[in-house]
Amino acid sequence: MRVLIIDAQGGGIGKLLVSAVKKAFPNDVVTAVGTNSMASSAMRKAGADFTATGENAVVVNCRRADVILAPIGVVIADAMLGEITPAMALAAGRSPAKRILLPIGHCDNIVAGVRELSVGQLVQEAVAQLEAVRRGCEQ
Repeated sequence: MRVLIIDAQGGGIGKLLVSAVKKAFPNDVVTAVGTNSMASSAMRKAGADFTATGENAVVVNCRRADVILAPIGVVIADAMLGEITPAMALAAGRSPAKRILLPIGHCDNIVAGVRELSVGQLVQEAVAQLEAVRRGCEQ
């Protein structure tokens, strides 16, 4: 399976996602794309198979992925302190990939009805959802 992990800012959430996915599914190909070089570097160090940086890398890799894991802001233009461009949000939203989005309530985006979880708990939940997608039965 081709897993795309997208992150911004310092890449901390992406780093946790890369580590957890590679541990749970070592044979999956994990591509990590950062909106900036710091995010990309953090995910590379966490063990991503491939890394890239910037808007075009997000657009291209959204077309190639089977599953996208990212904070929810990746589908909202101007989110993540403005690092998500309209083209990035459109590419992630239009991608044929399954999207597993972490409901991070930063940058003026609040998801109603979602219980408060730590980032670690959100990463565990995302990996559980990835496993469900792999089995072909979304939860």
